[in-house]
Order: sequence, then C-alpha cells, then structure tokens
Amino acid sequence: MATWNSRGLRGSTLEEMINLTNEKYRDEGLALVQKIPTPITPIEIDQKSRHITLAYFDQKSTVDYIGAVQGIPVCFDAKECHVDTFPLQNVHEHQVQFMQDFEKQGGIAFFIIYFTHLDQYYYLPFRVLFSFWKRMEAGGRKSFRREELDENFYFERSGMLMVPYLKPLQRDLDERDED
Repeated sequence: MATWNSRGLRGSTLEEMINLTNEKYRDEGLALVQKIPTPITPIEIDQKSRHITLAYFDQKSTVDYIGAVQGIPVCFDAKECHVDTFPLQNVHEHQVQFMQDFEKQGGIAFFIIYFTHLDQYYYLPFRVLFSFWKRMEAGGRKSFRREELDENFYFERSGMLMVPYLKPLQRDLDERDED
C-alpha cells in the first residue's frame, strides 16, 4: 500500500501550470481536458488546518489528464526531470498499459516532460516512450537521454499559456497521418 505525505506533491507546480493552460483552452473552446484526481484514503488530518497530513493511495492512478481536443480523445501524464536523463522508473507499467489501450481505442496518449534545469517543456508521444520502454524490457537502458529526443517536440510558454501543448500535439497528429 503506497502512502502519501508532502513529498507526494512533487510536480504540483507543473500540474498547476497545466491546469491554468487547460482553463484557457476550455475558455477559448479549443479543448476540454481535466486533471484526474488520485483516489486517496486519509489517515491523519490536521484538526487546525483541516488538511490531510497522511494518507494512502486507494488504487494505482492511470494518467494525470484526460479529455478531448477538437473531438480527439487525449490522455497524458506530466513529469518533471531535473537532469538530462529521464529514468523510466518514473513511468509505471500500468500507465504504459493504459496509454497503449487508450491509443488502441483511437485516442492520443503522450507525456509532457518539464526539464526544470533548462526551463524547457517537451511533448513526448506515447509511441516514442513505448520504444524506450521496449528497449528497457529487452535489457537495454532504463532511461533515455535528452539527445535521443526529436527537437521538434520542444515547446515554450506563450503569452497566457503556461504549457501550450496543442502545437506539438498537432505535430504528433501530422506525423501519424504521414505514417
């Protein structure tokens, strides 16, 4: 049984920026994407602040976000990385399975990786993550390096959009059409 405490909030800044972006996309009629809460059972609650201080996860979460962009079902997970190498242990097998099943149903699955030390965002198509995953399962590297990534999927903040992922999503769709 996994336990939650304040360390469990790592990545919450990235998620808050994505939430703000999703609100803007919704307001503009471009997308409807929502954060999927991770089900928890509280164990300890601070009576003064009424905040949960200790809890356990009820079940494994699948992805951080799910929704639709112009009629296309999407799901994605947000990850922060503080170095140039992303450990695949940050992705769980049940997430890979969910994303694989999601894509089999005609949806688009991806990761948004924020390289904090460079202040750079990266849109990682699921098919690319899956190739790294298969390499790991075959006994290869248990991580991937930034230099292995397609530079066309880096993106930056744009005006009021903190994490504007629609342009790289469009690039992903275009590449799928070419295949």
